Amino acid sequence: MTRDRESVRQRLLSEATRLFAERGFESTSVQEVVSAAGVTKGAMYHYFDSKDDLLHEIYGRVLRMQMERLTAIADGPGTVAERLHAAAADVVRTTVENLDDSKIFFRSMHLLAPDTRKSVRAERRRYHERFRDLVTEGQREGVFSTASPAEIVVDFFFGSVHHLGTWYNTEGPLSGAEVGGHFADLLLASLRP
Repeated sequence: MTRDRESVRQRLLSEATRLFAERGFESTSVQEVVSAAGVTKGAMYHYFDSKDDLLHEIYGRVLRMQMERLTAIADGPGTVAERLHAAAADVVRTTVENLDDSKIFFRSMHLLAPDTRKSVRAERRRYHERFRDLVTEGQREGVFSTASPAEIVVDFFFGSVHHLGTWYNTEGPLSGAEVGGHFADLLLASLRP
């Protein structure tokens, strides 16, 4: 993709993210997105089939980045406890760094077309399963407690992560990295044998 094309695509995503965060997905028209990005509807439809596709991509780009990072951490060096801690801290930090994207998505996911919603859930499930594999590895090695099934541990942890958008304030006393460290500490403490 040429630089100009990438620039148009990025402008569309940036403006859609800003407008969806300010006004809500339902209350923002395609015309408002293209006007803010300084392009035509034709240009938008060159990159995205619909407003749904914009919403999907807003969340998808964060999830893809997080999946790449998780894979590198999970497959990287260190003990399973170190890798799980790093993965847990990272997902919180990257969620906070992309808070508008996450907030928009969780507020608006139910508005996606059924096939798109199904695809997004499958992508998110793959992420959670890869994360769960670290918990399972630690349980199998006797490093983590088996008192709670790995699936429940992961669902509990991500329930908290997915609600960051409802309470985290970028002007608050803790950075995303600091919150991530606390979340990771709490997760590992809950898994002590």
